[in-house]
Amino acid sequence: MIRLDGRVAIITGAGNGLGRAYALALAARGARIVVNNRRRAGDSPGAASAELTAAVIRAAGGEAVANFDDVRLAASGANLVAQALDTWGRLDIVVNNAGVGQHAAFHKIGLDEWRDIFDLNFYGSLYLTHAAWPKLRDQGFGRLLVSASSAGLHGLHGLTAYSASKSALIGLMRSLAQEGAARNVLCNAICPYATTAMTEAQSTPEMVAAMRPEFVAPMVTYLVSDQTRVNGRVIVAGKGAFRRAVMGEGEGVAYAQAAQLNPESIARDVERIDSLQGLRDFPDALAAFSQFYQVSPGLA
Repeated sequence: MIRLDGRVAIITGAGNGLGRAYALALAARGARIVVNNRRRAGDSPGAASAELTAAVIRAAGGEAVANFDDVRLAASGANLVAQALDTWGRLDIVVNNAGVGQHAAFHKIGLDEWRDIFDLNFYGSLYLTHAAWPKLRDQGFGRLLVSASSAGLHGLHGLTAYSASKSALIGLMRSLAQEGAARNVLCNAICPYATTAMTEAQSTPEMVAAMRPEFVAPMVTYLVSDQTRVNGRVIVAGKGAFRRAVMGEGEGVAYAQAAQLNPESIARDVERIDSLQGLRDFPDALAAFSQFYQVSPGLA
């Protein structure tokens, strides 16, 4: 049985929705949780979402403390790490879940709003990850998860800033997975499908029942456990279903004669260039370049 006894986790955006589901699932397996969610206007003392989630964990016999840092602020990461270390003397797991959506086409969104989305979705994860990384690396153990999105993989009309911020997290995760592997610091991304405050307006009653945040939590629990060896992966999760997503490259076309290298040849071959026949997923950018260089004959 997978247990997290003795492990300490920080989970951002854990007052509600997916983050809350993750916090409850990890705590049920023995993890001690720093529950982060910023206070909202009108929160009465003791009734902020982070406090309520932490209280549920403690009532079930677990250990949890609330944190109210706004992850958009650069100091939030160091504050969260310090709270984990001050409370329990260690940090093992980081789940970067906090995020915000977008509901405006590119020509209607101002740069200030764009930056605010990036500040929360990307920099909010960066600040915590950067503060936690030396601790995880030095102790020779860590599990780090970022919350990406199918919009970060595929894009979506009206979600330019959101999609870009989530795609940036995937790039960050992929590089960190390579840097951390030798120190047993494993990093992955989850692309969750769930009905939350961000998506409920677009959800039917049937979707609300089928896409509960709790149905994503088992994968998150596995990915942050001692038992996992999964590293550098993007996992799509929801409705009790899971699958891996990749950024791959097809076989394409390689020209061998300089006389062939012209826009007309490309126009003739564009369907083969566009095809994903022979799709390959590469472990890193160097492997992708090496394969590209080796299979391309070069021009004569």
